[in-house]
Amino acid sequence: MAIQQFSGSLPMMLYRTLDAVMPRFRQIFKDFGITEQQWRVLRVLSEVDAPPLGELAEATLIPAPSLVGVVDRLQTAGLVERGPAAGDRRVVLVSITQVGQERLDRLLPEVATAYATLKQTIPSEDWERLLDGLGALIDATGSSAKRRSN
Repeated sequence: MAIQQFSGSLPMMLYRTLDAVMPRFRQIFKDFGITEQQWRVLRVLSEVDAPPLGELAEATLIPAPSLVGVVDRLQTAGLVERGPAAGDRRVVLVSITQVGQERLDRLLPEVATAYATLKQTIPSEDWERLLDGLGALIDATGSSAKRRSN
């Protein structure tokens, strides 16, 4: 079986897609003084109340050793706090602070606008097929990554 041309391979198409999509979002994050990884942490914490560090790593797709540094910087900035779980002090829980939620509340409309603009670049049926196809690929590969919910 012949290997697909490199530039048209799925990994390269995904990398090029990220290169096309992420700059506008990264600029928004930069304007608000956070990184893309910090955004992912804050975004998850806005939906999940004080998850253990391991669950946060899984949800954000940031390896736990790297996540510790991301959380350290967010904590230093006063955007998150962490502490031991009541039943097991070995488990570290991370939660968003009021300051973190306020920053996120200011950031979300900017991200929503950028996302809406991006969605308008292709017909809505194609957008849904794209997301469904990527979700099916994630499911088919048995990835631990969570599939999107509608």
